[in-house]
Amino acid sequence: MISTLFCLLAFVQTPAPAAQAPAAAAPKAPRDFSDMLAGLLKKHDVPGLVALALKGHDIVGKGASGVRKRGAEDKITFEDQFHLGSCTKAMTATLAAILVEEGKLKWNSRLFDVFPELEPRADPGWREETLSALLLNRGGLPPELNDDGLWDRLWKAKGPARDQRRMLLEGVIIRQPLSQPGTIFLYANANYAIAGAMSEQAAGKSWEELITEKLFKPLGMDSAGFGPPGTGSALDQPRGHDTKGEPVGLTGLADNPESITPAGRVHMTITDWSKFAAFHLAGARAVRGLAPETGTKLISKDSFDMLQTSPEGPDSGYAMGWGVTKRPWGGNVLVHSGSNNLWYCMLWISPEKDFAVMACCNQGGDHAQKACDEAVGGMIQGLLGPIGGPGGAKPPTPLPAGSVPVPVPVPPK
Repeated sequence: MISTLFCLLAFVQTPAPAAQAPAAAAPKAPRDFSDMLAGLLKKHDVPGLVALALKGHDIVGKGASGVRKRGAEDKITFEDQFHLGSCTKAMTATLAAILVEEGKLKWNSRLFDVFPELEPRADPGWREETLSALLLNRGGLPPELNDDGLWDRLWKAKGPARDQRRMLLEGVIIRQPLSQPGTIFLYANANYAIAGAMSEQAAGKSWEELITEKLFKPLGMDSAGFGPPGTGSALDQPRGHDTKGEPVGLTGLADNPESITPAGRVHMTITDWSKFAAFHLAGARAVRGLAPETGTKLISKDSFDMLQTSPEGPDSGYAMGWGVTKRPWGGNVLVHSGSNNLWYCMLWISPEKDFAVMACCNQGGDHAQKACDEAVGGMIQGLLGPIGGPGGAKPPTPLPAGSVPVPVPVPPK
């Protein structure tokens, strides 16, 4: 809170000062929802929760409750880092949009336009695979990568993440696609891993370098990183917990292979995540004619439109890293959830209300999903009024991400 000190000096025979405009009202402090979150921790038996709500770019609600690790005393703070799982996908798609605007890629760039050397040894069914089909989860990729022991090899892989994504790509294209690319929605992390590989091949840098340089830094998302948050044995950040509530360390089963980082291995604070949410909220309002412009030069209104539009229409389906649906409290909304079964998070964006709300839990599974559902629902009701109507704050069925999360970590055999 910024306080203004007015010094009133009166002097005899000194002319009265000119009238001053009224001082601008100080920003209203965000509403604290920590007590609500504390109740949800007990109700659903999860270790920690954070939640945040935006009106435009302003934080209007926030809360944090619980512990970084079950059985420990270190408290969750609002500036702790949480694993975002498949909510990474919208970031990967946004990076692709930046590269399209830079002329390094096109939405209809074929896989073999970018990797021509791979076409001779690939199944012919991949010849029409495109960047946009991958980002719409219509790439024909399998949800699991177990054929020929590929998933096991990815677990064992060492060296640069870019090389590991190349291994994933080469391991997939020797087999037929499950469907003709661009035709059928089938949620698969491999779609986004390969879209990430196309981005780094086109730009000559790793996906991790590109997204840091072109998205995280411009938006001020300084806490962003990859894999599980935290360092070493110190409890400097929350730990992930499995579906039974048992904490997991930072090695071994703490996350999935680096090859699928563009599909779901980013972590950051919820404050920094809200900057990305505000960015897409402003773009969505411009696309829908609710604001004159996007408020950013990072990507154009046309790019926001491409990223946020589902081939199935404004009320249902999957866009590029966003589920598209409709809710009584928010109109046509964007939504996504994410989990690697050790963390859970969700984000809703309502352009019509100029509103976004998100929640993160340091546990995976049904308990965490319900806790986040109710945290989001409680903030919506507290800030916008009754949710009403079918669906409420619950994500669409099937969930855009949570129904097919990043595969459960399995150690190499």
